Amino acid sequence: MTRRIYEFLCPDQHVTERFIDEEVRETECSTCDQTATKMISAVQCTLDPISGHFPGSTMKWAKNREDQIRREKREDNS
Repeated sequence: MTRRIYEFLCPDQHVTERFIDEEVRETECSTCDQTATKMISAVQCTLDPISGHFPGSTMKWAKNREDQIRREKREDNS
C-alpha cells in the first residue's frame, strides 16, 4: 500500500492532514473528532527561476545582477 499525505475535511470545515494509505477515504478530525472525508486538493508547484526551468525569470535575474555589478564597480572607482 502506498502512503501519502492527504487532506481531510470534516462537517465543521476543519482541514486535517494525514500521512495515510491511499485507499483510506475517511478519518477522524483532529479538532472536533467528527468523521472527515478525503479532499481533492489543488497541486501546488513553483518554478525555480535559478534552475533554468523558468527562462524569463532567469534572464531577468542575470540582467539585474549584471547591472548591480556595474553599479558596484562604479561606486568602488569613485
